[in-house]
Amino acid sequence: MADAYSEQSFWEKLKGAALYAGREVVEKALTLYLTAQRPETPLWAKMVIYSALAYFVLPTDLIPDFVPLTGYADDLGTLATALGTVVMSITPEIKQTAKQQVNQWFGDPTVEGGGLPAQSAYRNAPDVPQAGDPIREIAID
Repeated sequence: MADAYSEQSFWEKLKGAALYAGREVVEKALTLYLTAQRPETPLWAKMVIYSALAYFVLPTDLIPDFVPLTGYADDLGTLATALGTVVMSITPEIKQTAKQQVNQWFGDPTVEGGGLPAQSAYRNAPDVPQAGDPIREIAID
């Protein structure tokens, strides 16, 4: 059960969600994750963020993720609520970083022919933890 809440499980869930839930869920989750990594983010905001990300990673939730079309609706609602709650902690740089990473994974929708890049783009992204990487502890101050 402890593995369900690790940083590695977040990245694995994000990778799986990318294939089914789409760029909106992935961008919201990544924005929250990056916001939580900032030392300037207040403790209460980190608690909200980590609670939402834990729900996102949890294999069993209100609407199981494998349900077609609606499986990620509750995850999206949870992530959107957390974003609305901690919006003052989200910097323009975080939004831009999340958007650039999602565009790298999914292709840029504003560019003609900006479809999905090769599957290896996710695996080769330099800032994305890979399977076998040591688990990094995240201190909540």
